[in-house]
Parts: sequence; C-alpha cells; structure tokens
Amino acid sequence: MSAPQNSPLARALATLAAGALFGFGLSVAGMIRPEVVLSFLHFQDFGLMLVMGGAVVVVVLTYKLAPRLMRRPLWDDHFHVHPSVWNRDTAVGAALFGVGWGLCGVCPGPAIAGLGAGNFSLLWALIGIGLGALAQGLRAK
Repeated sequence: MSAPQNSPLARALATLAAGALFGFGLSVAGMIRPEVVLSFLHFQDFGLMLVMGGAVVVVVLTYKLAPRLMRRPLWDDHFHVHPSVWNRDTAVGAALFGVGWGLCGVCPGPAIAGLGAGNFSLLWALIGIGLGALAQGLRAK
C-alpha cells in the first residue's frame, strides 16, 4: 500500500495548490495584462524584469538545492533529470513563441490566469496557442 502522500488525490491537490499560487503570483505581478507585458517588451517598464529574475532564482535554487536537502521529493520516489535537446525544431519553436509573445504580450500561463480574473479577450490568444500546438503535434507525426 502506498503512503498517503503518494495518493492521486494528494498529488491532484498539490498540483491545484501550486497552479493557484502560480496564477495568483502572475496576477499580482501584472503579467495577466498584455499591456503591462508589452510595456516591458518595449523597454518602458522594467517591473517584470524583477518578477522574472525572482522566478529564475527560485527555480535554479530549487532544482539545485532540493535534491541535496531532501532524500526524495514529496510525491515521487526519486528526483528526475530532465535533459533538454537544442535542435532546429527547438530554435524555430522558441522563435515563434517569442514573436507571438512580442506581438500580443500574451504567454500561456498568464493568459489562463487572466481568464480566471475575467479577462475573456485572452481567449483569442489561447485559441491561437492551442492551434499552434495542434499544428506542431500534427507536423511531428
């Protein structure tokens, strides 16, 4: 029998809590408002630089320190390594993502959080993101 922390319900609740915290953070930071993101991308407002820099610091510290401080993660039996591969498809995808972000000021995470805050015009951007993901999935087959 698995430990209670490994139950699907515990994992689902942890995922929900992490997603809610992430969405709340994006909302407080203003990233759910495309005009704030565009002002950052136009070098008019550097507040989001602090937000993104803080996020990078937290992630790097967590990925580097958690395996050293904990024997195993809370909801798994070991820490996983996620190797990344840099190739032409990755470069093209990153460029398309960057161009889309630069044109409309919308990133998938903040767009979903923005929907939760009632900004339903972000639905158009999410439809475009979904169609792009579908096209990539069909192309990869």
